[in-house]
Amino acid sequence: MPLFLPDFDLKNFNTLAISARARFYVSVTNEQELREALQFAAQENLPLLVLGGGSNIVLNDDFPGLALHMRTQGKTVVAQDDERVWLQVAAGENWHSLVEYSLNYHYWGLENLSLIPGSVGAAPIQNIGAYGVELKDVFEELVAVDIRSGLPVTFTKDACAFGYRDSVFKNRLKDQYVITSVTFKLHKNPQPNLTYPVLAEAFSDRQINEINPQDISQMVCSIRQQKLPDPAQIPNVGSFFKNPVIARAQAERLQQMYPELAIYPVDEDRVKLAAGWLIDRAGWRGYLEGGAGVHARQALVLTNPGGASGKTILALAKKIQQSVAEKYGVDLEPEPRIYP
Repeated sequence: MPLFLPDFDLKNFNTLAISARARFYVSVTNEQELREALQFAAQENLPLLVLGGGSNIVLNDDFPGLALHMRTQGKTVVAQDDERVWLQVAAGENWHSLVEYSLNYHYWGLENLSLIPGSVGAAPIQNIGAYGVELKDVFEELVAVDIRSGLPVTFTKDACAFGYRDSVFKNRLKDQYVITSVTFKLHKNPQPNLTYPVLAEAFSDRQINEINPQDISQMVCSIRQQKLPDPAQIPNVGSFFKNPVIARAQAERLQQMYPELAIYPVDEDRVKLAAGWLIDRAGWRGYLEGGAGVHARQALVLTNPGGASGKTILALAKKIQQSVAEKYGVDLEPEPRIYP
């Protein structure tokens, strides 16, 4: 029987270091404990907050339910052939530790996603992505437990309905499943992805056959460390806003006003803008208010250096959204999930 801890402070379990209390907290290390935790929540009529690394949540207030912390561990090669390997990974595994594991075996696929904070189980919910790669590009399937029935269900890539920082688990199936494992399809042979401009530039003096996944991972880590603060040093959830996708015609009008504005094609009719650029040029970089702030090197990152409340951080986010909307006519959408 797992231990249910009442009136539990979640400050050390979210990377924004927001002090908010859960009515109950439980750490889950296997599927039997998960079933018992779900039964407890059902019996007590408690809402669930499923925690992984706590890197993509904002605690706006105390949570009136059960904070269920997935700490399951394990990696298993479930299939392989001459070119590929299918690796099943428990939801509680640390994401970057998984990347390092894949590098040790010279598997290709995860290197561009190095140093992203959080857990494996949270990665499909957000369809995490960086430097030209998204989780869906290496995804095979996942297993999740139905919260109501306690039964496991397998989801294919199509069933997950992946989109830009999005999946079915953020929409139609929100709060209905707990992901227990994810299976990745990785490559044994070289598959370098240098489509992202900063990586293409970094390796411009190298032949493609001279590059290994460790090289790409090290470069990605170096770039991230230069641009993004370590949550252990400065509390944050990484990118606070999604890069907005807008109509191409609107983007072209903005480019006439701001020639330095970069646009990234999505399809024939839509383009993506850099949210960090918009926030920076709106004058928010380095701003501090009430213990919350905007990072001095990357305006896309909201930080909590002064131990601010979730309400204070969200109030700052709202001011930034209003400012960008007024200046550019572009709406910014937060990336992290807000609880409760």
